[in-house]
Amino acid sequence: MDKKHLFSTLWIFVTLNYLYCDLIGLMDKNLLGQYLLGQVDGLVIDEQFLFFAALLMEIPIAMVFLSRVLADRANRWCNVVAGTIKTVVMIATLFIGSFTMYYLFFAVIEITTTAYIVWVAFHWRNDKVQAVN
Repeated sequence: MDKKHLFSTLWIFVTLNYLYCDLIGLMDKNLLGQYLLGQVDGLVIDEQFLFFAALLMEIPIAMVFLSRVLADRANRWCNVVAGTIKTVVMIATLFIGSFTMYYLFFAVIEITTTAYIVWVAFHWRNDKVQAVN
């Protein structure tokens, strides 16, 4: 599998994990009541919070597409930056409020996937250039 398809597939995988973790969170009776009140573990869920959450979720969604269409150099650096942002944000969420076993399960998968994206992108060299050398 070439790098563009690999990255796109990894971004699809991690996005589905983000979404399903959020869906399960809505089924959690302890969290659902807090969501309905607009405050989860002291974190206010208002329009500004939701806007920033939307921005953070747009990163992996956009990377599904960008990983397939960007030139190699831009692709490499976009994956390094996007993967780093998502890895750091996910690690930070582990220290905000309380988390559940299902959240920790998904967080480990998500952190591992985005860290792997960063590692592969950082070590990605143009195969054509390597073949000449």
